[in-house]
Amino acid sequence: MKLDTRIVRAGISPDPTTGAILPPIYETATFVLEEVGKDKGFDYTRSSNPTRQVLEDNLAAIEGADYGICFSSGMASVDSVMKLLSAGDHTISSNDVYGGVSRHFNRVLSRYGLEFTYVDTADPDAVRAAIRPETRMLWVETPT
Repeated sequence: MKLDTRIVRAGISPDPTTGAILPPIYETATFVLEEVGKDKGFDYTRSSNPTRQVLEDNLAAIEGADYGICFSSGMASVDSVMKLLSAGDHTISSNDVYGGVSRHFNRVLSRYGLEFTYVDTADPDAVRAAIRPETRMLWVETPT
């Protein structure tokens, strides 16, 4: 299947109840459970819903990835990515990141043992000089 076709088809199939070709925008916060702990694919919109699932599937198709993950805010995505790290891990970050990101790094994540060094990431020598044995991530935002 060509990229264009994958993009327009990813995550989209006719609704079995209505026959609608495109999924509606689901504005519900909760979904009915068949029984406690057993859902029909969704339980709370904060974790996923059919609308977001289509978006994630389409983004994955565009990128040629198996999965896509969407967040309700940029800071939610920042926090989730940083939770891939462990205490003692080091991140090199652009020195011109969004202020909320640097505050989150310095005021919250550093309390959990994560370490951060800020450099001009447009300067490869500065990035190389900041690398330490415990460096696990290079954080760069665009556009900055």
